[in-house]
Amino acid sequence: MPYPADRERDRPWVMRTYAGHSSAAASNALYRRNLSKGQTGLSVAFDLPTQTGYDPDDELAKGEVGKVGVPISHIGDMRQLFDQIPLAEANTSMTINATAMWLLAMYVTVAEEQGADPSALAGTTQNDIIKEYLSRGTYVFPPGPSLRLITDMVAWTVTNVPKWNPINICSYHLQEVGATPAQEVAYAMCTAIAVLDSVRDSGQVPQEKFGEVVARISFFVNAGVRFIEEMCKMRAFSQLWDEITLERYGVENPKHRRFRYGVQVNSLGLTEAQPENNVQRIVLEMLAVSLSRNARARAIQLPAWNEALGLPRPWDQQWALRMQQVLAYETDLLEYADIFDGSPVIEAKVNEILAGAREEIDRVQAMGGAVAAVESGYMKSNLVSSLADRRRRVEAGEDIVVGVNKFDTTEPSPLQAEGANAIETIDPIVELHAVEAIQQWRASRDNAAVEASLDALREAAKTDQNLVEVTLACARAGVTTGEWSQALRETFGEYRAPTGVSGASASGEAGSEIARVRDRVRSTGEELGERLRMLVGKPGLDGHSNGAEQVAVRARDVGFEVVYQGIRLTPSQIVAAAVQEDVHVVGLSILSGSHLEVVPAVVDGLRAAGAGDIPVIVGGIIPPDDAAKLRERGVARVFTPKDYELTEIMDEIVTVIREVRSLP
Repeated sequence: MPYPADRERDRPWVMRTYAGHSSAAASNALYRRNLSKGQTGLSVAFDLPTQTGYDPDDELAKGEVGKVGVPISHIGDMRQLFDQIPLAEANTSMTINATAMWLLAMYVTVAEEQGADPSALAGTTQNDIIKEYLSRGTYVFPPGPSLRLITDMVAWTVTNVPKWNPINICSYHLQEVGATPAQEVAYAMCTAIAVLDSVRDSGQVPQEKFGEVVARISFFVNAGVRFIEEMCKMRAFSQLWDEITLERYGVENPKHRRFRYGVQVNSLGLTEAQPENNVQRIVLEMLAVSLSRNARARAIQLPAWNEALGLPRPWDQQWALRMQQVLAYETDLLEYADIFDGSPVIEAKVNEILAGAREEIDRVQAMGGAVAAVESGYMKSNLVSSLADRRRRVEAGEDIVVGVNKFDTTEPSPLQAEGANAIETIDPIVELHAVEAIQQWRASRDNAAVEASLDALREAAKTDQNLVEVTLACARAGVTTGEWSQALRETFGEYRAPTGVSGASASGEAGSEIARVRDRVRSTGEELGERLRMLVGKPGLDGHSNGAEQVAVRARDVGFEVVYQGIRLTPSQIVAAAVQEDVHVVGLSILSGSHLEVVPAVVDGLRAAGAGDIPVIVGGIIPPDDAAKLRERGVARVFTPKDYELTEIMDEIVTVIREVRSLP
């Protein structure tokens, strides 16, 4: 996106809607409809199997296919996804991390099939694996090999696809899991330093071209509702990036040092209670990244008002797009120079964030950098503690959330009236069709060519060869997402990141209510003759673990012995752990929409293992009709985002245990 001269009216940012679900064909129709409504860029949401490197017929993919994004299993799916969309003219953002190289290879291949020159392609792959270990959980490989994949992509695209952003350093999810503004800036910059150091040290890019590498590094940030503070955060980001790229990397060209970022405003900050309030939250959060011209986002995608309820409908996405268009085209926002320059209040807040960020960057660099701070659990523990503090403030009423902990009386919402069908639903037949389709794909391709390309990938992965070209060969041969990932799993291994729970702490938790529940946990354990034990489980591929981590921390604080093994477990693994640890209750956390598939599998598995007396509770984004179905299948309690009082939830869990054990 070109920058105007100071005297010109600023150009509108790229306007996107994060979208994709069900199938490549359904998502393609959605994209073309959105483009016809004035959207100026595409933002592709991939489903969890695609993001974590599994095919639709893998055991771990059960219940996840097409739920939070579009399944792309091979080059045929990618062709369908962009049918009738000329990629030479598109600006496409792809939210993909562990499998970013694979998805980019298929994208480039489809563009070439359309007749496009790869050097003309414009867009972004998210490709920030560090934050996946800290927040969103869609990592596959250990940190070292993951950084190698990113390095190879950066080096290859700078030469072959020079308009492409091979990574956007993503602080978005860091804020969702608790990062303060200073932590968000610091950890994002530490990730950028790790990537740039790795590219520089790989020797794949000549020093004279390193400014071009820096110029293609973009960022993807979160904007919360404290929009003045968030705007100051963006000004701090811009100043610090200019400072680091000049002083650490010697990049002299100020255009190369420009801080380039896109935004989605805070989805997990949207509320299930009185969801119509989310509209004004979204607009205020958009102001945070658009008001300050010198720190203005160049691409914005807004969530829909009902994302705390489930998958938005096309109309909801249109509403979010129209919010951007009204701001850009009806107001005078883009007609002025930066309106905050010279404000002592803004300058003081920016300096405060900068000071905190610099201090934290120095601390992480002293540990050996971002990778070392991930492997030690340092950054993860800090984020879990920060989120615990934030939750405590909301529960105590210190931080007000309108409609949740204050002003919670409400009139019935016409947006959720009976028969309104307030969210998009995915037909279960989608997964069955995807399983059948990939089996047909494997049967119809040249499997000798597939095996040859995978062998070449495995051999290259054992060396320091850049892996993009062999990945492109895999895409052209018809390799599947699961096969590409498995070949690298065999070479690189898999990884389970630290959960951050054991080292987390939260201040101010010793109130009367938590003390009462702690006494109840203790006395119930005494009646049973043993300490109460809870297993907190994350079945399936949903890696949004902050809810599970906060439950685990609060359960520990009220006196439970907590078993938490992290993300990405099969129902059978959860059942085995529950039986082995002889727990009193199993708590499952699911935000991906797979609850109707994976939760009953856990309940049935416990019964089959002779442990049917262990109650199962569930928390997540679960519509009321689905909650009723889960209770019919034997789930003891269902909690949704409106149930924000964790201590009350702990109290209810004790009640469940007492009911099951026939205690008065």
